Amino acid sequence: MPDIISYFFLMVYLLGMLLILGYALAQGHLLFNFWKARKKNPKPDNIIELPRVTIQLPIFNEQYVAERLIEAITKIQYPLDKLEVQILDDSTDETQDLIREKIKGFPDFPFVYIHRENRKGFKAGALKEGLEKAKGEFIAIFDADFLPSPDFLQKTIPHFQNPKVGMVQTRWTHINESYSLLTRLQAFALDAHFLIEQVGRNTLGAFINFNGTGGVWRKECILDAGNWEDDTLTEDLDLSYRAQKKGWKFIYRPEIESPAELPPIMSAIKSQQFRWNKGGAECAKKHASSVLQADLPVKTKLHAMAHLFNSSIFLVILTVSLASIAVWWMGFQGFISTKWTQFAGIFLIGFVIIALVYLISYFYSKKGFFKSLLEAVFILPLFLSVSMGMAVHNSQAVWEGLTGKKSPFIRTPKFNLESRKSSLRNNLYLKFPMPATTWAEGFLALIFLVMVILAIQSGYYLFLPFHAMLAFGYGLVFFTSFRSYSLGK
Repeated sequence: MPDIISYFFLMVYLLGMLLILGYALAQGHLLFNFWKARKKNPKPDNIIELPRVTIQLPIFNEQYVAERLIEAITKIQYPLDKLEVQILDDSTDETQDLIREKIKGFPDFPFVYIHRENRKGFKAGALKEGLEKAKGEFIAIFDADFLPSPDFLQKTIPHFQNPKVGMVQTRWTHINESYSLLTRLQAFALDAHFLIEQVGRNTLGAFINFNGTGGVWRKECILDAGNWEDDTLTEDLDLSYRAQKKGWKFIYRPEIESPAELPPIMSAIKSQQFRWNKGGAECAKKHASSVLQADLPVKTKLHAMAHLFNSSIFLVILTVSLASIAVWWMGFQGFISTKWTQFAGIFLIGFVIIALVYLISYFYSKKGFFKSLLEAVFILPLFLSVSMGMAVHNSQAVWEGLTGKKSPFIRTPKFNLESRKSSLRNNLYLKFPMPATTWAEGFLALIFLVMVILAIQSGYYLFLPFHAMLAFGYGLVFFTSFRSYSLGK
């Protein structure tokens, strides 16, 4: 019986490591394509006749950043007679009054204020309702925490000269990256997505996604793809796949930057992560089958599967980490041959590839190689540890998405830390209930700490670095979660 149990847990561990390796190889292929395209910067011809553009600003209870966004929008360099700015305000607090008062100061600017009495469809519903009234041929979208540059439209609109181009996405940058360790870790993760993944997929002709903000759509493309839908928590990814399945081309331009604010506390990060991961799983359930059946190149289908099921890696990481406890114990008791555990070491190449993806994106986004190298040596293990420490929380989100459990769209609170207008403690939008997974994170931090102690005491060091990172990651996530949820009380 011990042998059967031992090999069951070993097979679970090996299968999980094989899936991680497959994910890493897909990331490695994106890294290869990014490297080929890194110096390409196609500049489209100038447009003689500028088209009419509608900028949509979806807002819900954003009293700390709404005025800042409006200020930035008024600096957009584009003919006012061909510009329309829809403020899609679903707010239920004093944000409404702040916005109305703010736009009074710009009587000649083409603001259109649209307030809904209900949040039907949440952000997707607001965008859809605004689209019905939009006069622009092209639709630019910015969330409330963004600060678009004055030349944003001048840089993006010329890429639409090809009538098959349906969307142009730009790269997010971070106005408060240096605020804390948590904001630095988020920037580290997002830079890999916006540099390696988006560039890699776009270069090889695979599907990419609109990131919800900081991009421009052709209105015809949105309507042709079926308009905004609210049956997933990531309406941006959903519409992106519906449009590309219909043959629309997307363009990603990393040199066009869209500065935005990062959530500074763990409760806000978890809220955002839950929505992104659950929404990604919902889109995987919605689109995977049709993508596989579509008349698309094999490479496009493979990368679409890796993209759609990207968030499912947290389920794999959680399973592998739990199975490693049993594998360690069985190996220590002699129920498993050391040859099997040595064989499992082959799969560690997956972690090496993943580390390379993040390191190269970090070096590419920073100036000064040696300084970046020293910073990367510090931040990479921290990032990997915290990412694994988020596995319980994010696995719940993925599981709910794959099984069809519905939940409301919960926005991520904004702080405007750049101007210090809002402190963390008096922010009105922090009243999140602490999820049960937070206690599970604390429990797992203790479990893996015990595993580290047992390994050191016994001299059997299998999984020691892995378990040490898990102990630290779960411990840090638990501590920062507990601390941030207490701010909302």
